[in-house]
Amino acid sequence: MKVLKVLAIAAALSASGLAMADEAVVNQGKAFDVNQLIPTGARAEIGTTGYGGALLWTANPYVGLALGYNGGDISWSDDLKINGSKYDLDMDNKLAYLNAEIRPFGASQNIWAQGLYVAAGVAYIDNDYDVTRNVGKNASFKVDGSRFNAGLNDDVSIKGNQKYDNDIAPYLGLGFAPKITKNIGVFGEVGAYYTGNPTVQLVSNHPDLIGDDGRTLGQAVNAEANKISNDNKYEWLPVGKVGVSLHW
Repeated sequence: MKVLKVLAIAAALSASGLAMADEAVVNQGKAFDVNQLIPTGARAEIGTTGYGGALLWTANPYVGLALGYNGGDISWSDDLKINGSKYDLDMDNKLAYLNAEIRPFGASQNIWAQGLYVAAGVAYIDNDYDVTRNVGKNASFKVDGSRFNAGLNDDVSIKGNQKYDNDIAPYLGLGFAPKITKNIGVFGEVGAYYTGNPTVQLVSNHPDLIGDDGRTLGQAVNAEANKISNDNKYEWLPVGKVGVSLHW
């Protein structure tokens, strides 16, 4: 049902963009052809949200649509930092999106100007990040500002996950997609989804260790997980991707 909701919201958003762009085209003496809604291309892409591809539609020189999917077990940033603690991340991405791509210079004779676009849309996000911190034995370390000491026989580790569960998120991005030949193009895009705060769970294998402030490691780990899940910077999922496109 949430996937259908994504498509409905994005369709309404893109239809609004189509209407405005079509009016501009009609004012120039050109009629909108419904056949232009048939897919006109496809692209392969890779980036911070994984790898995948998209089907492309060109309604007119000013407006296009991209319906795509990014996924896969891929890591572009291998750490998460909070209060001086650093955790390794293993990303499993699942993201389906529908964007309207507005090209303000779509009718330009300059192919580089034609390639500039603003992307706006929504996505269904179900990303899951495994979080791991291996402290080891006989080590001094901090969690949530409290210092702990692992003994010779205490192989300390902290594990958990950070999830964006079934989130429907709005998106805004800026892209550049020039055609190199009549049928082949390249593209790059940067932007961000507003996802809200993720769900974070962390667990230590030695929760009873006592820190220098009197808290147990289990208490400090729970406090750190809470801070990650409420940090404003994790409300946004950044996007950076590149790829190649085929047009027919």
